[in-house]
Amino acid sequence: MKKELLAATALVSTMVGASVAQAASASFSGSIKNGVKGVDTDGAADGTFAAVNKENLSFSASETTDSGIKISTGFTVVNEGSTSQNASGLTLTFTDGSILDLIKAGNAYKSKLASVPSAGGEQGVSGTTNNHAPTGLAFANSSSNVGFEWHSAADSLGVEGLKVGFSASIGDDGDSNGSSSTVETAYSVGVSYVTTAGDTTVTVGGGFVSADDSNIDTANSKGEETAIAFTAATGDLTVGVGYASGTEIATHTTVGDNSEVDSAEVMTAGAKYVSGDITFTVSYVDGDAKDIATFGSAGTNTDSYEAGSASVAYTIATGVTATIGMTNIDRSDESAATPDQSGSSWYVGGTVSF
Repeated sequence: MKKELLAATALVSTMVGASVAQAASASFSGSIKNGVKGVDTDGAADGTFAAVNKENLSFSASETTDSGIKISTGFTVVNEGSTSQNASGLTLTFTDGSILDLIKAGNAYKSKLASVPSAGGEQGVSGTTNNHAPTGLAFANSSSNVGFEWHSAADSLGVEGLKVGFSASIGDDGDSNGSSSTVETAYSVGVSYVTTAGDTTVTVGGGFVSADDSNIDTANSKGEETAIAFTAATGDLTVGVGYASGTEIATHTTVGDNSEVDSAEVMTAGAKYVSGDITFTVSYVDGDAKDIATFGSAGTNTDSYEAGSASVAYTIATGVTATIGMTNIDRSDESAATPDQSGSSWYVGGTVSF
């Protein structure tokens, strides 16, 4: 791995026309979560509880060229308790503050969304692949690994507090027909603006994504979405709200579950209050969409997802946090209630981060 990293660093150095040291600086970070999760569905089954053990471990490496350009990359070894071995792309940070992500760059609209407060914890009630109601703002976030995302420096276009971003990616055109749907082309634009109003810091961010596949049978594009989010922070209190709408081709491990998703909408809201070492958070999500597993057709019945959550996090020591969380979830599939995938859940646990 070390030899590969040195080779990649040398390659980028050649591209930007500057020399770097013989070995990049490296670091690692991660966390270990331990707790107990309880679930009580609205169905006939008895409530359950189980231990939660999740680990995260990632490594990063970076170096700065003689011309001042920072080159960084990294990889994840363990993600939420599962072996990952997932390498990230390359990030170039220029001296003017602008950033260029290469390979696995993602979409600009997602990176520019304002961060609406969301309750913490590992609680939740499992759903099924048949329900395609969105549960978050970036539900149609599709891109290919071959691409880039450019982030402007602060105060873009001479406007204080403004940042803009643009991304594009390309993929294979091998879907042809049938149930497969992968990204052939994708592009996205994102904007973030931060300003102050008295003692309040206001952040507005969002944008749009347009991604297409090469399947001649699909009616929808791979992903078409517009999203926006707003937050306001005054002292220890932060509130926020977000909204997104669009269409997509939802894909799953089982290709036969892939579906056309129309009229998708989602609203998120949240509030966070920090009092010393304690953080109180409440959040709410309401999403719905129409779906059908037959490509080229449009769904007529509605899937829905509604969740209200709350959590309390207490910082015991540096890097050590105790969390209590609760969530109540209500789902429907094809306009019919799904009690086995709806109900309440709680979590009590701790996280050690390093």
